[in-house]
Amino acid sequence: MRESVQAVQAEVMMSFLVSEELSFRIPVELRYAAADPYAVRLTFHLPGDAPVTWAFGRELLVDGIALPCGDGDVRIEPVELTGSPGEMPGEVHIRLQVGGDQALFRAGVAPLIAFLDRTDRLVPLGQERALADFETHLDEALDRILAEEQSAG
Repeated sequence: MRESVQAVQAEVMMSFLVSEELSFRIPVELRYAAADPYAVRLTFHLPGDAPVTWAFGRELLVDGIALPCGDGDVRIEPVELTGSPGEMPGEVHIRLQVGGDQALFRAGVAPLIAFLDRTDRLVPLGQERALADFETHLDEALDRILAEEQSAG
């Protein structure tokens, strides 16, 4: 894992589950930046294709380790356990969907927790709003979006 003052980055191996019979392991880069404190980015390096990056809420990844969560394009849930109740799952499923197309990945929980722990040391969960620059960037982004909508309409 690499870490700077403003970002945390790690590479993990995930299984890309093509079907019940076919899966293969791929490297996935995880990235978190203090400049965008609510989001994590996962870049999937699929063989023969350009890397694909998905951004979604850090809290979704945190919650998905223990409980099924996500309503839209990103859903995360622990793989069912056969052990005792309350036991931490060893793996999670990450389902990404665009329209009718979807991709399912299986990842080990331990490297995700290690990554999330490092993000929490950079910006503790619940403290995202305390970053002064975030509010400024959000205001600027909203102003640009509104200006673009007004000029298009």
